[in-house]
Amino acid sequence: MKILGVDYGKKRIGLAWVDIDLGVVLPYGTVETEADLFTLIIREKINRVVLGLPLALSGEDTPWTKTVRLLARRIVQETRVPVDLFDERFSSALADNLGGSVGRDEKAAMVILTDYLERRKR
Repeated sequence: MKILGVDYGKKRIGLAWVDIDLGVVLPYGTVETEADLFTLIIREKINRVVLGLPLALSGEDTPWTKTVRLLARRIVQETRVPVDLFDERFSSALADNLGGSVGRDEKAAMVILTDYLERRKR
């Protein structure tokens, strides 16, 4: 089972993925457009998408939250792949503390996907 973690930004869409059999979250680059994202999901035979949900520190929706919820629906419509929305608060800050040579967007997607998998274990 392949799961794609997505950090949906205004400039870029950061990606990370995990094959559950391998159990290691890896960076997967960035794409520029939603169409590129849909194509990648289909081409790579992704089984589930974990999309970071941008909530305010209070836990309430932000203006960007509505956009991300719409994207989740479009992913399902365009690819027929299920989407889980996952609270992404602090993912960018945590990503900034990660070492390595990959970009912030990919690191944020890795944090989102790693946290999602950890929560599923509990």
